[in-house]
Amino acid sequence: MTGLPRRALLLSCLLVCWSCAAIAAAADPFLVVLGVAQDAGYPQAGCRKSCCAAAWRSASRRRFATSLAVVDPESGERWLFDCTPDFREQLRLLDGVAPPQRPPSLRGILLTHAHIGHYLGLAHLGREVIGANEVPVYAMPRMRLFLETNGPWDQLVKLKQIKLQRLAAGSVVQLNDRVKVTPFPVPHRDEYSETVGFMIRGPRRVAIYLPDIDKWSRWTTRIEDLLAEADVAYLDGTFYADGELPGRDISKIPHPFIVESIERFRTLPEATRAKIRFIHLNHTNPALRDDSQATARIRRAGHRVAKQGERVEL
Repeated sequence: MTGLPRRALLLSCLLVCWSCAAIAAAADPFLVVLGVAQDAGYPQAGCRKSCCAAAWRSASRRRFATSLAVVDPESGERWLFDCTPDFREQLRLLDGVAPPQRPPSLRGILLTHAHIGHYLGLAHLGREVIGANEVPVYAMPRMRLFLETNGPWDQLVKLKQIKLQRLAAGSVVQLNDRVKVTPFPVPHRDEYSETVGFMIRGPRRVAIYLPDIDKWSRWTTRIEDLLAEADVAYLDGTFYADGELPGRDISKIPHPFIVESIERFRTLPEATRAKIRFIHLNHTNPALRDDSQATARIRRAGHRVAKQGERVEL
């Protein structure tokens, strides 16, 4: 065999290897952002102020309540993180990104807490809509008790339309051979349930999902320690700064202002700051607009605002 054919053979083998690597990467589990707004979505019901005006005029500016989905294209399995009032549209969005390959459509729903934007979508699993059959719903103890003892959620349990699965703080849940999650408790307004975030681990990458928390200083865990373990972090960005809700006592709905988070994280390495994507934005938050000064400042700080529909390989 001459040198030329050997080189051609080598090139062919390299191309095959690259192609195989690309196929393997494409088959990795991934997460997709199904919503970025606070519980009530954007624009918000009853809002006639300038913050929502453009979104009322143009559907392209509207955003669903915060939720993630995790998809394993190898097995065809799909999991939902939080089940929002926008469940109908978000399931349709997920179907467009990763069509269900086999029933059931969802292999599970993992809940962070019992505020309206994070569980009301479960109603669509009832007999008035989907009439689901034992969709696994993962919940912490108080969240589980809330669903079991309050209507109409208890009906979903009694009719076996959902099947409650236990979550425990710090305990790993193996969703399948390639995806596992770990809930971690955070301080929040826990009127009806405790509140958790999730560490989501795939074969290659780790993601944090933490849409709701009180001030960073109220948490015994350092968020920086979790950031060190993760490749991407979806963090509470409900309010950009103080003063967004004139006439309301914002201390009763505490969240880390984005400007506070920017200040806290400013000394972190650039690569660590780049992991942070703010999510769960209130309708008053100027970071919902790509052309705002708030969004520009977030980018200058090395962070990002989460985008509805964005995809991250796991």
